[in-house]
Amino acid sequence: MYNLKIMTNKKKILIVDDDVVLRKLYKDLLSMEDYEVEEAIDGKQGLAMLSEGGYDLTLLDIVLPYMDGIGILQELHNHPPKTPNGPILVLTNLDTDSTLLDSEDDGAAEYLVKSEITPGEMVEKIKKYLE
Repeated sequence: MYNLKIMTNKKKILIVDDDVVLRKLYKDLLSMEDYEVEEAIDGKQGLAMLSEGGYDLTLLDIVLPYMDGIGILQELHNHPPKTPNGPILVLTNLDTDSTLLDSEDDGAAEYLVKSEITPGEMVEKIKKYLE
């Protein structure tokens, strides 16, 4: 019997967030839009996955166990991934903070305050980045 691997043109999205409810919500919404979605539950796992590369877009929380989102951005800036990644959208509960300004300097495409964006608006924003 032959083992055939089916090639897809689905855009690949990584969600790095320790909030299981938010991760599942975004994974479900993005999967319904026909995106391939992978998850990382903490900063260490997120950095490992991003270091391999190949993601068309990443949703990255700032506050994570083991390594925060800013640390991940800095590591990726200092040690670029094997395969390039697309834009990184930083998710935060923080508002105006120097941490957010640092994230923009370290390669974040945009930062989004979680309480100021609905899941539907997030999906629309992701679609625009992936056009």
